[in-house]
Amino acid sequence: MIRRGNNDMKYKYLLFDADDTLLDFRRSEREALTDAMLRFGIHPTEELIKGYSEINDSLWKLLERGGIGKNELRVRRFELFSEKYGLDADPHMLAAEYTDRLAEKSFPVNGAVELCASLRGKYRLFIITNGIKNIQESRLGASELKQYIEKSFISEEMGAEKPSPLFFDRVASAIDGFDRSFALVIGDSLTSDIAGGIAAGIDTCWFNPNHAENPGKVIPTYEIASLEELYPLVMEQDELANVGLKNRRHQC
Repeated sequence: MIRRGNNDMKYKYLLFDADDTLLDFRRSEREALTDAMLRFGIHPTEELIKGYSEINDSLWKLLERGGIGKNELRVRRFELFSEKYGLDADPHMLAAEYTDRLAEKSFPVNGAVELCASLRGKYRLFIITNGIKNIQESRLGASELKQYIEKSFISEEMGAEKPSPLFFDRVASAIDGFDRSFALVIGDSLTSDIAGGIAAGIDTCWFNPNHAENPGKVIPTYEIASLEELYPLVMEQDELANVGLKNRRHQC
């Protein structure tokens, strides 16, 4: 855990990214892509799965910079994928099959359910996501996490994408009593979650389980490698003791 801020105050509003923060997007992506390729008679090799993921990631980065729209992204990633690997499948049909399968895949990140269950009632929990609306609603709706989240803010509904300050302004306006001084953004993306939170004047926590190198252009308030490391950043000592007691009971 890396601390860069003064945590004397107690946070009230926790703004969680969805994919690869609370939900295991990599697993969902792998399973959905595998199902879609098999549907069109394509053998899902590791090379293909890795190659698609890289193309997809690059287009989402482009979307963050305003270089592509979400509707175009849905199909463009499969056009590039099919061109690169010479696949004999209609990119529009492959894209449709993939998104249908992805909407069915909902897997929480290790520790996410326990974390949200422990925080519920003490803090106000929200999700902030750039994901495609119908897919995110389906995946979040099927997740155990749903019962702990007060509201999900999806960029398509907000009319802006992270890291745009407009996205965070609209989130702030939609939460009654919201005070940026008592809010924390938690997410895995430096360029989306962390850069956006900083620009909006909100403390940030970079979830970095793979210990990726930070180029240094975006500096989060905190950095954690597991969701368990979030507890001492937001909880007071008496609350931490209660969480520890519950965990020990659960292990018995």
